[in-house]
Amino acid sequence: MKKYFSIYGKSIALASVVLLLVVLLAYVALRAGPLAPIEVTVEQVTSKALQPALFGIGTVEARFTHKIGPTAAGRIKRVDVQVGDSVKAGHILGEMDPVDLDDKLAGQEATVKRAQASVLAVEAQVQEVAARKAFAQVQSQRYALLLVSHSVSEEGASIKRQELEIANASFAAVQANLDASRQELIRARADREGLLRQRMNLRLISPIDGTVSQRDADAGTTVVAGQSVVEVIEPQSVWVNVRFDQQRAQGLTVPLPAKIVLRSRTGEPLEGRLVRVEPHADAVTQEVLAKVELTLRPGVMPPIGELAEVSVALPAQTFLPVVSNASLQRVDGRLGVWVIDKDQLNFVPVKTGVSDLEGQVQILQGLVGGERVVVYSHKALKASSRIKVVGSIAGVKP
Repeated sequence: MKKYFSIYGKSIALASVVLLLVVLLAYVALRAGPLAPIEVTVEQVTSKALQPALFGIGTVEARFTHKIGPTAAGRIKRVDVQVGDSVKAGHILGEMDPVDLDDKLAGQEATVKRAQASVLAVEAQVQEVAARKAFAQVQSQRYALLLVSHSVSEEGASIKRQELEIANASFAAVQANLDASRQELIRARADREGLLRQRMNLRLISPIDGTVSQRDADAGTTVVAGQSVVEVIEPQSVWVNVRFDQQRAQGLTVPLPAKIVLRSRTGEPLEGRLVRVEPHADAVTQEVLAKVELTLRPGVMPPIGELAEVSVALPAQTFLPVVSNASLQRVDGRLGVWVIDKDQLNFVPVKTGVSDLEGQVQILQGLVGGERVVVYSHKALKASSRIKVVGSIAGVKP
């Protein structure tokens, strides 16, 4: 009997321990295990006029770039500037090798002088022939009067008329020679001016006040017509070539205000405005291309090619329900939010509108405002999930 009670007591103690372990396991499972409520953070849906904005990445570019090079193929004689040099309009940046152009110019100068001398000589001939013509005309008129009074013979008067005709023909001939000589002088001068322009074009001259941004060739290099040797930009005409997502670019028009944050400057963003939306989008990256200029020029202009973050404020929308972007979930292919109604979860499909840079999304259909929706959850939710509303979830940044 004594042995029986001993075995019975041990069984009861073992059963108590097992029961305690089961209760402990059940408590842990319900509080911290797989059966525990899922911790969630919630927010209340409010209605407001959302201020949407676009965010894009771009690069600083020069609005006006001048690529300066020769108008004819040749060899570079010298380049007088380096990258970063400031130049003025009319500043000589370099020069092409003239080869035999100076010799041609000297020869053409001699041709012009010869043509000028020819004109002077023919002009002297014209004066001489004009004098003979005037004398012949006077003699012809005098003999005509004498013939009337029978003081000279008909033959003598005819000789004087013939001399006048010869003088007129000679005058016409030398006048034609004078016109030809003058035309030859004009042609020679035009050829000389053409050679002078070619000689001047061998000088690489800056058309603007700017900064040398690129030097594409050095002395001794042979280049073709139109090839760039030096590139000059206007530092005060820089803008940002920025790309925006096509799906969010609705309403992107000129001249919306913009904020520009340069990679080299982490302080206050620079003020800017949208000045152009390119008519062609990038079909590969599905982005819209736009140009944003600085409203106020900084003291030191950013370098060309620097990365910049650009935010463009779009027109404000009407009052509609707004939720955090994090609260949107996709369940069974439908986009919606988990709404808490009397501690019960209901998945409500929604139709979204525009969003802002703070993560707020406009709800066009599905919510009316005032609902409590789940923002973050410890794990995936179901309609049957038990939840526990908390202020924050460890490891999740609100």
